[in-house]
Amino acid sequence: MKYDELKSFIEERMRMSHIYQPLLIKILVESGGSATVRQLALSFLGYDESQIRYYENTLKKMPIRVLSSHGIIKKDGDLVSLEIDKLSFEQKAELKKICEGKIQDYISKRGLSVWDYRLIDTDPISDSLRYNVLKESKGRCALCGATRNERVLDVDHILPRSLGGKTEYANLQVLCSKCNRSKRNKDKTDFRNLTKESFDAECPFCKVQNTEAILHENEHSFAILDKYPVTPGHTLIIPKRHVGSYFELSQYEVIDCHNLIKFIEKSLQEEDKKIVGFNIGLNNGEVAGQTIDHLHFHLIPRRKGDTENPRGGVRGVIPDKMNY
Repeated sequence: MKYDELKSFIEERMRMSHIYQPLLIKILVESGGSATVRQLALSFLGYDESQIRYYENTLKKMPIRVLSSHGIIKKDGDLVSLEIDKLSFEQKAELKKICEGKIQDYISKRGLSVWDYRLIDTDPISDSLRYNVLKESKGRCALCGATRNERVLDVDHILPRSLGGKTEYANLQVLCSKCNRSKRNKDKTDFRNLTKESFDAECPFCKVQNTEAILHENEHSFAILDKYPVTPGHTLIIPKRHVGSYFELSQYEVIDCHNLIKFIEKSLQEEDKKIVGFNIGLNNGEVAGQTIDHLHFHLIPRRKGDTENPRGGVRGVIPDKMNY
């Protein structure tokens, strides 16, 4: 290839997904046209700002702090110095030899595990694999339920790569950027389990799903009229997944139940102008009055005069505490 051909390729035909191609060509030009892969890799490190910052942070957190505490070194701003008198050539050589021996002894005992955090699965997630994982998640974060319209969605390794996790479908889940950063690489929770719908054949709320009794529904919740209404229009909003406690709901289930409550509230007020208030609540646990082991929200319309003294509202769950 001639100079003009290479120049034309770089300027006009090179398609870049990273800086690697022009960086490789630049280094080869600087080295006279050829270099070993290891030489190229070492040159790449000099351009990798993330690696430089990583080692800057590592230095500050451990060796600089520890050696400073022993009076071996001192740090003045970004300048690090040995706290020692001027060394002779022979003394420098001796200290270097001792340190090199320490390094080699440590590596011989630990092997490549010294650098295990770098020997992780670095295979990129292919476009087809990413598509399938996002499709399975229905475009939502498995933890908080955020969609791509709210935050960037990441394809996360359930078992982190730093702990040996592989880039394969069974080990991938969708987390939004916020949840993924919060998880970091210390947790291996499979949040996809939160999205799996469960069904109890004996549960009256599970049975009523997909029947004419349903007033409205969305992806994760549905609404029906209460069988024993406190007031006309008393509606139950129920998660589709068979779950007993509010505290077992995933964030996206909470969001869908909340959205359905707001939708029913508007619908009821449009149908009945006498409705001027609502009680919204749930019974969580047997001691709180829960009789059906499938969580459900009560949306109870209130009209003026429907009770003699409404003061206290939901505090009436313990009658003696209603008035205050």
